[in-house]
Formats: sequence, C-alpha cells, structure tokens
Amino acid sequence: MKKKIAIGVGLLLIIIVFRVSGLDTYLNTNYILERRTDLLEAVQNNFVLTAFIFMLVYIGAVAFSVPGAAVLSLTGGLLFGLIPGLVFVNIGATLGATLNFIFARYVIGDTIQKKHGDKLEKFNEEIEKNGKNYLLTLRLIPIFPFFLINVLAGLTAVKLKTFIWTTAVGIIPGSVFYVYAGTTLKEVDALADFLSWRTTLPLVLLGLLAFLPVLYNKFRKRSNE
Repeated sequence: MKKKIAIGVGLLLIIIVFRVSGLDTYLNTNYILERRTDLLEAVQNNFVLTAFIFMLVYIGAVAFSVPGAAVLSLTGGLLFGLIPGLVFVNIGATLGATLNFIFARYVIGDTIQKKHGDKLEKFNEEIEKNGKNYLLTLRLIPIFPFFLINVLAGLTAVKLKTFIWTTAVGIIPGSVFYVYAGTTLKEVDALADFLSWRTTLPLVLLGLLAFLPVLYNKFRKRSNE
C-alpha cells in the first residue's frame, strides 16, 4: 500500500512540476508554427533521434494526462509526413495510454476491486465478454476524454492485451485526421490559413465514421429479428 501511495504521489508531483514550469505552453499550434523551420531542420539532420524524442514526449504527455496530444499529432504529420507520422503517433499514444491503464489498475484499481468486488462482479463479467467491443467503440467515437477511458478501463477486469490492441486500432481514424492535417502545416503562414477544406474535410469524414458502429448495431438487430 505504501508503494502505491508513493507512486501516486510521485506521478502527481511530476504533473504539477510540468504545469508550473510552463512546459505545457510549448504544446500549442502557434509555437509549432513559429519553430517549424528549426524542427524540420532537426528532423532532416537526424530523423531517427527526433522520431525517438517525439515518441517519448508523446508517451509522457499521454501518460501524465497533459493537454496537447492533438497538437503533438499535428506536429507528427508536420515533421514526419503521413505514414511515418501516423506510426509514431500511434506508438506514442498507445504506450502512453497503456501506462495510464497500468497506473489505474495496479495503484488504485486493485484496491477498488477488493473493496467492491461483489458489486463489480456482474460488470466485470460483461467486460470480460464484450470488453473489446466496448473499448473499440469508445476509441472510434471520441466522445469521452482519452485519459478518462484509460483510467476507467484500468479499474475494470479487462485484459491488458485487449486494452492495448483496441487502443492501437481504435485511435487510427482520429490519428489519420490529425496527422494528415499536420502535413498541411508546411504550407500555411498562420493558424487561420490552417482551417481550409483540406483539413476540415477529414474532420467531416471522421464525424461520419463515428456513426458506423451505431448503424452496424441497428443493421445487426434487424438481421436477428
């Protein structure tokens, strides 16, 4: 128990230090645009190192629930292009979410399961049977905050491997939009120029994609009738 408390306090202190130090102010689109030339030059000089640093920053931002994941996804598209950027963003987001999940499960989740195991028994059974469908739908339809899904999933009995693959697959549509939009940042001079049909069209398509699970469920119900 003492170790869990120490881990929880340590993570909380890291988040506080990050916010107080002002490091989170760098995770905004205006700053990225201002430093665009320097960042692109760094990638050109050492692609592997910058990609590694980018993924570490992404993992840290997600793991510590620091706002700015969307900006990092845009940056991934700007710096590395669509396919490499998508790969790096997916790795960073998935690993960061996994750390969130592990923290929730082994620091606070185990205690909650022990205290309220009888009340959560039926819920855990449903998660065991349909967990992958629930998680995949939540990832495909970004209604709830990303970090909240990570934590809540950690409090359930869903398997770690199920959480990892549903996260990695489910975030692809949203990541494609942000990374693609980020590739257009090379051609804009101001944030206002960024909001063009080239960036809004993928957003519309992403919104339409969110309705696919709903349509699928309705079609399946009709087929079973």
